[in-house]
Amino acid sequence: MAKLTANDIKTNVTNAIIAQLEDSTSLGAWSCPWNRAGLGGMPTRSNGEYYKGVNVIILMMAGFGNPNWMTYKQAEALGGQVRKGEKGTMIVFYKPLTIKDKATGDEKRIPMLKTYNVFNADQIDNLPAKFHPAPATKVEGKQRIAHVDDFVVNTAATINVAGHSAFYRPATDEITMPDFDLFHTTEDYYSTELHELVHWTKVMERCDRDLGRDQTGYAKEELVAELGSAFLMAMLGLESQPRQDHAQYLASWLNVLKADNDAIFKAASKASAAAQYLQDLQVTDAAKIAA
Repeated sequence: MAKLTANDIKTNVTNAIIAQLEDSTSLGAWSCPWNRAGLGGMPTRSNGEYYKGVNVIILMMAGFGNPNWMTYKQAEALGGQVRKGEKGTMIVFYKPLTIKDKATGDEKRIPMLKTYNVFNADQIDNLPAKFHPAPATKVEGKQRIAHVDDFVVNTAATINVAGHSAFYRPATDEITMPDFDLFHTTEDYYSTELHELVHWTKVMERCDRDLGRDQTGYAKEELVAELGSAFLMAMLGLESQPRQDHAQYLASWLNVLKADNDAIFKAASKASAAAQYLQDLQVTDAAKIAA
């Protein structure tokens, strides 16, 4: 079997995501395929760290409710055994490669894209109980969620409640949100609020993310915000729910992905960076007491 090049890997990953996006509308009801991870939370390594970038999307689309993933060897080290016949999920990583210039002797490091397989904890027997947490459940009835509200407040973003549209205005550095009561579900409200918070991170003094002012740049920024919202919902233990206006962005997202097999890698990386920035703004109870 021929060895996959970096371009092959990017093309395969991009094509799989395009297929999922196109398939998500086949029944006439739009749903974002990477929102499925809300069933179990943010994809997590065996050491408890979250996956980042495009690997989050790959694992979110794999269809498992359990957030925990590991390699075959990691499962064995934990006393587990991958069940016979189970198929791993291919994820990617960048491995630095040192190249020496023959003429000058100078060395430079370039990132090489590699792949490996991981297994979901639900594919593995005899793992410790902590790798089988209770799945996140849908909020019964519409209600505010204190820890999510605290997360938003801790960012210190200015959020005004007005009108019937949600948006971030860079000129005034303000987010506008419709009243909570105007949303159909709790998840709908928080998915939308977190989407706008990801937009809020794009300015220079935060994540410095300028993806262009044309239609393509706008589509890329919307994709980053959509991914970032899904990542944050999973981190916060809520079942992610696509906004009602996501369907209108589908064609532009697909155009971006079909034109550039690196686009989803860049968007996912920037979404992870935005989510991490917002996480870093959180204030612990101890810090609040000390302040």
